[in-house]
Amino acid sequence: MKIVHLLLTTRFAGSERYAVELANAQAAAGHEVVMVLHKRGAEQRPDAIAHRLDARVRRVLVGGWRPLAIWAARRAVDAEAPDVAHAHLSLGCRALHGRRKAGLRVATLHIRYKPSQHDDLDALIAIAPWQLAGMPEARLKHTRQIDNWTAAGPFDPAARARVRAEFGIAEGDYVIGALGRCDASKGLDALIDAYEAARPAGTRLVIAGGGAEWASLRRKAAADIVMPGFVARPQDWFSAMDAFVSAATSEPFGLVFLEAMAAGLPLVATASEGGRLFEQRLCQPLVPVGDRSALQQALALLGKTRPGRCSHDLTAYAIDTAAARIEAFYLSELQASA
Repeated sequence: MKIVHLLLTTRFAGSERYAVELANAQAAAGHEVVMVLHKRGAEQRPDAIAHRLDARVRRVLVGGWRPLAIWAARRAVDAEAPDVAHAHLSLGCRALHGRRKAGLRVATLHIRYKPSQHDDLDALIAIAPWQLAGMPEARLKHTRQIDNWTAAGPFDPAARARVRAEFGIAEGDYVIGALGRCDASKGLDALIDAYEAARPAGTRLVIAGGGAEWASLRRKAAADIVMPGFVARPQDWFSAMDAFVSAATSEPFGLVFLEAMAAGLPLVATASEGGRLFEQRLCQPLVPVGDRSALQQALALLGKTRPGRCSHDLTAYAIDTAAARIEAFYLSELQASA
Protein backbone atom coordinates (compact mmCIF):
# COMPACT_ATOMS: atom_id res chain seq x y z
CA MET A 1 0.00 0.00 0.00
CA LYS A 2 1.26 3.50 -0.81
CA ILE A 3 0.59 5.93 2.04
CA VAL A 4 1.28 9.67 1.99
CA HIS A 5 1.21 11.57 5.28
CA LEU A 6 0.76 15.35 5.26
CA LEU A 7 2.29 17.24 8.18
CA LEU A 8 2.85 20.94 7.51
CA THR A 9 3.79 22.13 10.99
CA THR A 10 7.42 23.01 11.67
CA ARG A 11 8.24 21.99 15.26
CA PHE A 12 8.10 18.63 16.99
CA ALA A 13 5.40 18.08 19.63
CA GLY A 14 2.82 15.42 20.49
CA SER A 15 0.84 15.41 17.23
CA GLU A 16 4.06 15.39 15.24
CA ARG A 17 5.32 12.45 17.30
CA TYR A 18 2.14 10.53 16.41
CA ALA A 19 2.57 11.20 12.67
CA VAL A 20 6.27 10.33 12.64
CA GLU A 21 5.93 7.14 14.69
CA LEU A 22 2.98 5.97 12.57
CA ALA A 23 4.86 6.63 9.31
CA ASN A 24 7.91 4.79 10.66
CA ALA A 25 5.82 1.80 11.79
CA GLN A 26 4.07 1.60 8.43
CA ALA A 27 7.37 1.72 6.55
CA ALA A 28 8.75 -1.02 8.83
CA ALA A 29 5.68 -3.12 7.96
CA GLY A 30 6.59 -2.97 4.27
CA HIS A 31 4.35 -0.18 2.97
CA GLU A 32 5.61 2.54 0.66
CA VAL A 33 5.42 5.61 2.88
CA VAL A 34 5.92 9.26 1.97
CA MET A 35 5.86 12.23 4.37
CA VAL A 36 5.01 15.65 2.94
CA LEU A 37 6.65 18.16 5.27
CA HIS A 38 7.13 21.89 5.36
CA LYS A 39 10.79 22.57 4.62
CA ARG A 40 11.15 24.35 7.96
CA GLY A 41 10.39 21.01 9.59
CA ALA A 42 13.56 19.66 7.96
CA GLU A 43 15.91 22.30 9.36
CA GLN A 44 18.97 21.35 11.39
CA ARG A 45 17.67 21.97 14.92
CA PRO A 46 16.66 19.67 17.79
CA ASP A 47 12.92 20.42 17.56
CA ALA A 48 12.67 19.82 13.81
CA ILE A 49 10.75 16.84 12.44
CA ALA A 50 12.44 15.30 9.41
CA HIS A 51 15.45 13.82 11.19
CA ARG A 52 13.13 11.64 13.29
CA LEU A 53 11.80 9.77 10.26
CA ASP A 54 12.98 6.28 9.42
CA ALA A 55 15.24 6.17 6.36
CA ARG A 56 12.56 4.07 4.63
CA VAL A 57 10.10 7.00 4.77
CA ARG A 58 10.62 9.21 1.73
CA ARG A 59 10.43 12.94 2.42
CA VAL A 60 8.82 15.50 0.12
CA LEU A 61 9.46 19.07 1.23
CA VAL A 62 7.23 22.04 0.44
CA GLY A 63 7.71 25.65 1.44
CA GLY A 64 6.34 29.14 1.59
CA TRP A 65 3.67 30.82 3.69
CA ARG A 66 0.53 28.83 4.46
CA PRO A 67 -1.49 29.15 1.22
CA LEU A 68 1.59 28.41 -0.87
CA ALA A 69 2.58 25.44 1.31
CA ILE A 70 -0.95 24.02 1.04
CA TRP A 71 -0.91 24.44 -2.75
CA ALA A 72 2.50 22.73 -2.98
CA ALA A 73 1.31 19.89 -0.75
CA ARG A 74 -1.69 19.35 -3.04
CA ARG A 75 0.62 19.15 -6.02
CA ALA A 76 2.80 16.65 -4.16
CA VAL A 77 -0.16 14.41 -3.35
CA ASP A 78 -1.36 14.53 -6.95
CA ALA A 79 2.11 13.53 -8.15
CA GLU A 80 2.40 10.65 -5.67
CA ALA A 81 -1.07 9.19 -6.46
CA PRO A 82 -1.27 7.27 -3.15
CA ASP A 83 -3.73 4.63 -2.06
CA VAL A 84 -4.15 6.59 1.19
CA ALA A 85 -3.47 10.24 1.94
CA HIS A 86 -3.38 10.75 5.72
CA ALA A 87 -3.59 14.33 7.00
CA HIS A 88 -2.45 15.67 10.36
CA LEU A 89 -3.64 18.97 11.86
CA SER A 90 -5.39 21.80 10.05
CA LEU A 91 -2.96 22.56 7.22
CA GLY A 92 -2.66 18.90 6.28
CA CYS A 93 -6.44 18.57 6.17
CA ARG A 94 -6.86 21.71 4.10
CA ALA A 95 -4.35 20.38 1.59
CA LEU A 96 -6.66 17.43 0.90
CA HIS A 97 -9.85 19.43 0.44
CA GLY A 98 -11.23 18.85 -3.04
CA ARG A 99 -8.59 16.25 -3.97
CA ARG A 100 -11.04 13.58 -5.09
CA LYS A 101 -8.33 11.61 -6.91
CA ALA A 102 -5.93 11.47 -3.95
CA GLY A 103 -6.96 7.96 -2.93
CA LEU A 104 -8.62 7.48 0.46
CA ARG A 105 -8.36 10.81 2.31
CA VAL A 106 -8.01 10.23 6.06
CA ALA A 107 -7.34 12.57 8.96
CA THR A 108 -6.51 11.93 12.58
CA LEU A 109 -8.40 14.08 15.09
CA HIS A 110 -5.44 15.30 17.08
CA ILE A 111 -7.60 17.86 18.87
CA ARG A 112 -11.33 17.67 18.10
CA TYR A 113 -13.74 17.22 15.21
CA LYS A 114 -14.15 20.43 13.21
CA PRO A 115 -16.66 20.36 10.32
CA SER A 116 -14.78 22.99 8.28
CA GLN A 117 -11.60 20.98 8.61
CA HIS A 118 -12.80 17.38 8.40
CA ASP A 119 -16.14 17.14 6.56
CA ASP A 120 -14.59 17.15 3.08
CA LEU A 121 -12.46 14.10 3.88
CA ASP A 122 -13.38 10.46 3.43
CA ALA A 123 -12.59 8.96 6.83
CA LEU A 124 -11.45 10.01 10.30
CA ILE A 125 -9.47 8.44 13.13
CA ALA A 126 -10.39 9.58 16.65
CA ILE A 127 -7.69 9.13 19.28
CA ALA A 128 -10.09 9.25 22.26
CA PRO A 129 -13.74 8.25 22.82
CA TRP A 130 -14.89 11.75 23.82
CA GLN A 131 -14.13 13.01 20.29
CA LEU A 132 -17.02 10.95 18.92
CA ALA A 133 -19.66 12.83 20.90
CA GLY A 134 -21.66 15.23 18.78
CA MET A 135 -20.31 14.03 15.45
CA PRO A 136 -22.97 13.68 12.70
CA GLU A 137 -24.13 10.13 12.07
CA ALA A 138 -22.82 10.28 8.51
CA ARG A 139 -19.34 11.07 9.83
CA LEU A 140 -19.45 8.41 12.53
CA LYS A 141 -20.03 5.73 9.87
CA HIS A 142 -16.56 6.50 8.53
CA THR A 143 -14.78 7.16 11.81
CA ARG A 144 -12.80 4.68 13.89
CA GLN A 145 -11.63 5.31 17.43
CA ILE A 146 -8.07 4.00 17.79
CA ASP A 147 -6.12 4.80 20.95
CA ASN A 148 -2.87 6.67 20.87
CA TRP A 149 0.25 4.69 21.77
CA THR A 150 3.66 5.01 23.32
CA ALA A 151 7.01 3.82 22.09
CA ALA A 152 8.78 5.32 25.13
CA GLY A 153 11.36 3.34 27.03
CA PRO A 154 11.30 2.39 30.73
CA PHE A 155 12.91 4.14 33.68
CA ASP A 156 16.65 4.66 33.12
CA PRO A 157 18.72 5.14 36.31
CA ALA A 158 21.74 6.40 34.34
CA ALA A 159 19.66 9.07 32.60
CA ARG A 160 18.21 10.08 35.96
CA ALA A 161 21.65 10.61 37.45
CA ARG A 162 22.96 12.44 34.37
CA VAL A 163 20.05 14.89 34.07
CA ARG A 164 19.97 15.62 37.80
CA ALA A 165 23.71 16.26 37.92
CA GLU A 166 23.57 18.58 34.90
CA PHE A 167 20.80 20.72 36.40
CA GLY A 168 21.89 20.67 40.03
CA ILE A 169 19.08 18.51 41.37
CA ALA A 170 20.04 16.63 44.52
CA GLU A 171 19.39 12.90 44.66
CA GLY A 172 17.18 13.39 47.71
CA ASP A 173 15.00 16.03 46.03
CA TYR A 174 11.53 14.81 45.07
CA VAL A 175 11.07 16.10 41.52
CA ILE A 176 7.58 17.08 40.44
CA GLY A 177 7.64 17.37 36.68
CA ALA A 178 5.65 18.50 33.66
CA LEU A 179 6.66 17.97 30.07
CA GLY A 180 5.10 19.39 26.94
CA ARG A 181 4.71 22.39 24.70
CA CYS A 182 4.61 25.74 26.50
CA ASP A 183 1.26 27.16 25.49
CA ALA A 184 -1.86 28.33 27.31
CA SER A 185 -3.71 25.01 27.06
CA LYS A 186 -1.08 23.24 29.20
CA GLY A 187 -1.83 25.34 32.29
CA LEU A 188 1.84 25.82 33.13
CA ASP A 189 1.34 29.31 34.53
CA ALA A 190 -1.19 27.83 36.99
CA LEU A 191 1.26 25.04 37.82
CA ILE A 192 3.98 27.57 38.67
CA ASP A 193 1.59 29.58 40.86
CA ALA A 194 0.32 26.47 42.64
CA TYR A 195 3.82 25.18 43.26
CA GLU A 196 5.00 28.54 44.63
CA ALA A 197 1.99 28.62 46.96
CA ALA A 198 2.54 25.06 48.18
CA ARG A 199 6.36 24.83 48.10
CA PRO A 200 6.47 21.27 49.51
CA ALA A 201 9.68 20.79 51.50
CA GLY A 202 12.44 18.89 49.71
CA THR A 203 10.86 19.14 46.24
CA ARG A 204 11.89 20.67 42.93
CA LEU A 205 9.64 21.60 40.03
CA VAL A 206 10.73 20.78 36.47
CA ILE A 207 8.95 22.06 33.36
CA ALA A 208 10.51 20.50 30.27
CA GLY A 209 9.50 21.71 26.83
CA GLY A 210 9.72 24.72 24.55
CA GLY A 211 7.14 26.81 22.77
CA ALA A 212 5.76 30.28 22.30
CA GLU A 213 5.19 30.91 26.02
CA TRP A 214 8.48 29.54 27.31
CA ALA A 215 10.12 32.95 27.77
CA SER A 216 7.20 34.47 29.69
CA LEU A 217 6.96 31.37 31.89
CA ARG A 218 10.70 31.50 32.56
CA ARG A 219 10.36 35.12 33.70
CA LYS A 220 7.46 34.15 35.94
CA ALA A 221 9.14 31.13 37.54
CA ALA A 222 11.57 31.26 40.44
CA ALA A 223 15.21 30.64 39.62
CA ASP A 224 15.22 27.17 41.21
CA ILE A 225 12.42 25.91 38.94
CA VAL A 226 14.17 23.92 36.23
CA MET A 227 13.09 24.86 32.68
CA PRO A 228 15.48 23.37 30.09
CA GLY A 229 13.30 24.27 27.08
CA PHE A 230 12.80 21.76 24.28
CA VAL A 231 14.27 18.36 25.15
CA ALA A 232 15.32 15.93 22.43
CA ARG A 233 15.07 12.90 24.74
CA PRO A 234 11.93 13.32 26.87
CA GLN A 235 12.29 9.85 28.38
CA ASP A 236 15.51 10.95 30.09
CA TRP A 237 13.52 13.67 31.82
CA PHE A 238 10.78 11.28 32.87
CA SER A 239 13.52 9.16 34.43
CA ALA A 240 14.80 12.21 36.32
CA MET A 241 11.31 12.97 37.70
CA ASP A 242 9.62 11.34 40.69
CA ALA A 243 6.03 12.32 39.78
CA PHE A 244 4.30 13.75 36.73
CA VAL A 245 1.71 16.54 36.84
CA SER A 246 -0.60 17.69 34.05
CA ALA A 247 -2.22 21.07 34.79
CA ALA A 248 -3.77 21.27 31.31
CA THR A 249 -7.03 23.03 30.61
CA SER A 250 -7.31 20.95 27.42
CA GLU A 251 -5.53 17.67 26.65
CA PRO A 252 -7.29 15.64 23.92
CA PHE A 253 -5.63 12.32 24.73
CA GLY A 254 -2.41 12.93 26.56
CA LEU A 255 0.39 11.03 24.85
CA VAL A 256 2.53 12.52 27.61
CA PHE A 257 0.55 10.46 30.16
CA LEU A 258 1.62 7.26 28.41
CA GLU A 259 5.24 8.39 28.30
CA ALA A 260 5.18 9.19 32.01
CA MET A 261 3.55 5.83 32.79
CA ALA A 262 6.20 4.01 30.76
CA ALA A 263 8.76 5.46 33.20
CA GLY A 264 6.63 4.26 36.13
CA LEU A 265 5.72 7.71 37.41
CA PRO A 266 2.76 8.38 39.70
CA LEU A 267 0.38 10.84 38.02
CA VAL A 268 -1.57 13.92 39.12
CA ALA A 269 -3.83 15.61 36.57
CA THR A 270 -6.56 18.12 36.02
CA ALA A 271 -9.91 16.93 34.69
CA SER A 272 -9.00 17.57 31.06
CA GLU A 273 -10.19 15.11 28.42
CA GLY A 274 -6.92 13.17 28.71
CA GLY A 275 -6.98 13.37 32.49
CA ARG A 276 -10.45 11.83 32.61
CA LEU A 277 -9.36 9.11 30.20
CA PHE A 278 -6.60 7.98 32.57
CA GLU A 279 -8.40 8.79 35.82
CA GLN A 280 -8.15 5.22 37.16
CA ARG A 281 -4.35 5.35 36.90
CA LEU A 282 -3.85 8.54 38.93
CA CYS A 283 -2.38 8.65 42.42
CA GLN A 284 -4.85 11.38 43.48
CA PRO A 285 -8.38 12.38 42.42
CA LEU A 286 -8.63 14.66 39.39
CA VAL A 287 -8.09 18.36 40.03
CA PRO A 288 -10.87 20.60 38.65
CA VAL A 289 -9.69 22.49 35.57
CA GLY A 290 -8.75 26.07 36.42
CA ASP A 291 -8.87 25.55 40.21
CA ARG A 292 -5.46 26.79 41.36
CA SER A 293 -6.26 26.27 45.02
CA ALA A 294 -7.09 22.61 44.39
CA LEU A 295 -3.90 22.24 42.33
CA GLN A 296 -1.91 23.77 45.20
CA GLN A 297 -3.43 21.23 47.61
CA ALA A 298 -2.65 18.36 45.22
CA LEU A 299 1.00 19.43 44.97
CA ALA A 300 1.25 19.81 48.75
CA LEU A 301 -0.11 16.27 49.20
CA LEU A 302 2.26 14.96 46.53
CA GLY A 303 5.22 16.49 48.33
CA LYS A 304 4.07 15.13 51.68
CA THR A 305 3.31 11.55 50.62
CA ARG A 306 6.04 11.21 47.96
CA PRO A 307 4.54 8.21 46.14
CA GLY A 308 7.15 5.99 44.53
CA ARG A 309 7.43 4.57 41.05
CA CYS A 310 4.84 2.02 40.03
CA SER A 311 4.22 -0.39 37.18
CA HIS A 312 1.61 0.54 34.56
CA ASP A 313 0.35 -2.13 32.16
CA LEU A 314 0.61 -0.44 28.76
CA THR A 315 0.01 -3.53 26.62
CA ALA A 316 -3.09 -1.93 25.10
CA TYR A 317 -1.02 1.06 23.96
CA ALA A 318 1.59 -0.72 21.83
CA ILE A 319 2.35 1.03 18.54
CA ASP A 320 2.27 -2.22 16.53
CA THR A 321 -1.28 -2.86 17.72
CA ALA A 322 -2.42 0.64 16.80
CA ALA A 323 -0.67 0.59 13.42
CA ALA A 324 -2.34 -2.72 12.55
CA ARG A 325 -5.76 -1.30 13.49
CA ILE A 326 -5.13 1.79 11.36
CA GLU A 327 -4.12 -0.39 8.40
CA ALA A 328 -7.29 -2.47 8.81
CA PHE A 329 -9.33 0.75 8.88
CA TYR A 330 -7.68 1.96 5.67
CA LEU A 331 -8.51 -1.33 3.96
CA SER A 332 -12.13 -1.40 5.12
CA GLU A 333 -12.70 2.16 3.92
CA LEU A 334 -10.99 1.52 0.61
CA GLN A 335 -13.18 -1.53 0.09
CA ALA A 336 -16.32 0.45 1.01
CA SER A 337 -15.46 3.14 -1.51
CA ALA A 338 -14.58 0.72 -4.33
